[in-house]
Amino acid sequence: MHLPASPAEEAVAAGLDAVRPALGPSYEAALPGARAAVLTRLWRALAFEPLPWVVGRERGPGGLALRLAGGGRLEGPPPDPYATEPYVDELLLDGRPHRQAARLVAALGVPHGEEFTAELDGSTASLALSRAGQPPAGRDGAPRSTWEWEQRVVDGHPYHPNCRSRPGFSVAEQLAYAPEHRPVVELGLVAVRAEECLVTDGWPAELRDGGRILVPVHPWQAAHALKHERVRGSFAAHPLMALRTLAPAAGGAHVKTALSTRLTSSVRDISVYSIETAAAVSAFAQSLSERLDGRLHVTRTLGAATAHSPDLAAVLREPPEVFADAAAGERVLPVGALGAFPPARSAAWRAEFARLALEVCLRVLELGVALEAHGQNLLLVLSATDAPVRLVYRDLADIRISPARLVRHGLPVPPLSGRLVTDDVTVLRRKLFGSLLTGALGATAGSAAAFAEALSEAAGLPPTADTEALLTDPLPTKALTLMRLSPGIQGDQWAELPHPAAGG
Repeated sequence: MHLPASPAEEAVAAGLDAVRPALGPSYEAALPGARAAVLTRLWRALAFEPLPWVVGRERGPGGLALRLAGGGRLEGPPPDPYATEPYVDELLLDGRPHRQAARLVAALGVPHGEEFTAELDGSTASLALSRAGQPPAGRDGAPRSTWEWEQRVVDGHPYHPNCRSRPGFSVAEQLAYAPEHRPVVELGLVAVRAEECLVTDGWPAELRDGGRILVPVHPWQAAHALKHERVRGSFAAHPLMALRTLAPAAGGAHVKTALSTRLTSSVRDISVYSIETAAAVSAFAQSLSERLDGRLHVTRTLGAATAHSPDLAAVLREPPEVFADAAAGERVLPVGALGAFPPARSAAWRAEFARLALEVCLRVLELGVALEAHGQNLLLVLSATDAPVRLVYRDLADIRISPARLVRHGLPVPPLSGRLVTDDVTVLRRKLFGSLLTGALGATAGSAAAFAEALSEAAGLPPTADTEALLTDPLPTKALTLMRLSPGIQGDQWAELPHPAAGG
């Protein structure tokens, strides 16, 4: 059935006509699959998140029906909270079929739904553009570097309906900056007087100019958020999964830039707090990783600077490739790219990976640190035979540290305060379980049944209260749609997913 194009879908088609008309037919062909992918993600949210206007859920052999405030009824197939392949082509609202996520949310008329509707529309159109821009099958060589693997993540977040939402990006800018389109990006430099900056001691000499600090700036940020700033110089870099983090083409430290637009859920600036704590958190993480027998490496923060503004800041980070022995044939892949890694289709391989990830990350939690170990932050070192060897973790900006647990294990408590520090068991478990379990491992498995098989590896772990909770309790996941529909509530909100061992 032919569906009329939505406003965002029409806008992308018009943009392609102007800048890349040859992609037009591929984009049109990609739209049905993109619509199903976003609708599948939205159905997961509607089925499991504590949305206040969903007043009841009726499960039956034929699927799930939601009773809505006001008397409406929304029906769809049995939901799989861990599925990554699209399986929802349409949902029935009071018997009327809906095949586009944005139009469904508009029809639902939910509070604060206007902005979310536009984001869903943009996510669908951008996802179709991302898929349309891929090389033809058989003409895409095997990735050789970590950044090439990162750029194989075409569909973005595996569970967020806004998986490819990029408001403020034109079609030309998506093609020029988005990692899945495999561009080379020219990062600019903004000179700021040193006395106007907060900067770590490790800021390199090549990014200083006398009494000025040279802050790397993403070209989108330079054009849209820093119009009054004088950008000078540039260097070429490859965008990574995070889009705003790039690997310089000449090698060296990865550069995390500020990007003041909402990508997926969050505005991607860099807080002053993150710069203030960067050096202390990095040093602490290095000392902690030494307790893991070489099975976990944490990329060091090599420098951080801000002009006391989240819009003009940058972090320099050690590249994860330094932890692989290239001479021995080792390589590093981000966990989010495992969907494009053929060995990960094997149940035995997934079990081996799950065992490593669970052992290491639960041990770190027991010691006192909850990692945000989703598929973007967590990387895997593979042997020459593609066996999982050890883990690499990057981006320390949103971990959680428990002073009480550190003291219990005789570890020094870092000189930190603020949001990174908590002894709340629920907060700690949500941080790790919601990223590693319902994020990285669930998405790698791709279904509740496959995830249950991989998660069975936890049964052999040392018995702790955290392990017991992992094996028996419902699993936490960020309520991403609820968060987008709750503009007055700060911070994360959560949902509970059925434990995959209980049948998903």
